Amino acid sequence: MSDPVTIIANWLEGLLLGWGLSPLLATIILNAIGILVMAALLLVLDIFLVWVERKVVARFQDRLGPNRLGPYGLIQPIADVIKLLIKEDITPRGADRLVYNLAPILTLATVLLLWAVIPIMPNVVGTDLNVGILYLVAVGAIATLAIIMAGWSSNNKYALLGAFRTVAQMISYEVPMVIALLIPVLLARSMGVSDIVYSQEVWYILVAPAAALIFLISSIAEIGRAPFDLVEAESEIVAGFHIEYTGMKFGLFYAGELLHALTIGALFAALFLGGWSGPGVQAVPVLGVFYLLIKAFFIYWVIMWIKYSLPRIRIDHMLNFNWKFLTPLALVLLLATAIADKALEGSTTVVYILVMLGLNIVLVLGALALARGYASKERQRVGEPKPVARPPQPTVIEQS
Repeated sequence: MSDPVTIIANWLEGLLLGWGLSPLLATIILNAIGILVMAALLLVLDIFLVWVERKVVARFQDRLGPNRLGPYGLIQPIADVIKLLIKEDITPRGADRLVYNLAPILTLATVLLLWAVIPIMPNVVGTDLNVGILYLVAVGAIATLAIIMAGWSSNNKYALLGAFRTVAQMISYEVPMVIALLIPVLLARSMGVSDIVYSQEVWYILVAPAAALIFLISSIAEIGRAPFDLVEAESEIVAGFHIEYTGMKFGLFYAGELLHALTIGALFAALFLGGWSGPGVQAVPVLGVFYLLIKAFFIYWVIMWIKYSLPRIRIDHMLNFNWKFLTPLALVLLLATAIADKALEGSTTVVYILVMLGLNIVLVLGALALARGYASKERQRVGEPKPVARPPQPTVIEQS
């Protein structure tokens, strides 16, 4: 059964060819239309995410959230966008105007580019790259560059210091994230995201739950959401890299963060939850869109749950957690998964799942035990009273 997307695409292609256009030009026009439609849908969804975020945080804090404009406050995000559009656009004196104006655009565009390799349906994907995972890592790193550009071009030392924190945080957490991404690649024998989705007869979260957890934690740190929100530091007097941005330029940063969180949910769904796969997809392919969105929104809800439940981590603790716990655990997990996957070739599916699941549990529990032992020793070392060095006493000569 053909899906509506394929039917519309075939109709448009026939219409363009009927107008006398060459097949190459018709393909270019179809691709451009597809990009515009996908970008427009994501931007509309981004506006809806503002309402979702505010409603969820209201429930966490025992409030109602937006409830005045429209039913259930659904028109409130539209009013917010209008407010941002009509606010005064201020550019700091001495700022590099080109870089200053390019940074917020690049932040949102980077998130849109990530959707180019995420399979939406069985036969609908922006571009089926055989190195899709490498593309995700490369494009995701551009967001770090955009934040550094924003802080440097603002001609504000506080904004520059806020941007420098991205070097220590976002780039650091990319290391365990990339290692965790190699595990689905290893299990699927392919770096293509579509191939990874097709190869999940059993969801990889059952085979490699530790890798899924590392990927989720690293992704939250990369997008700068709480408890890793040192990049923005919303509760501080000086917010960080975007302190000099006003109006819709600030809105683009905020929109990029929300859409990036949902994009992480979609990537998590594609890599560990089977993506668009689900009951009845082969008969009705359009169901794949709903399955993907349900899984993506569930992970997005988990990200919001973490954000509104945990306090911010101190930067030295954050970096210690990355380099002393997550990164070594990810490396050991990658090696153990490769060895176990090779050793279990030819085994039944049930045995494969149980052994891999048990291996992940043992490694995580062992890592936690080592971390607890190290923390206990550190507490004892710090808590022990240090001997006080007494100055030498002067020699007293008694006179007879």
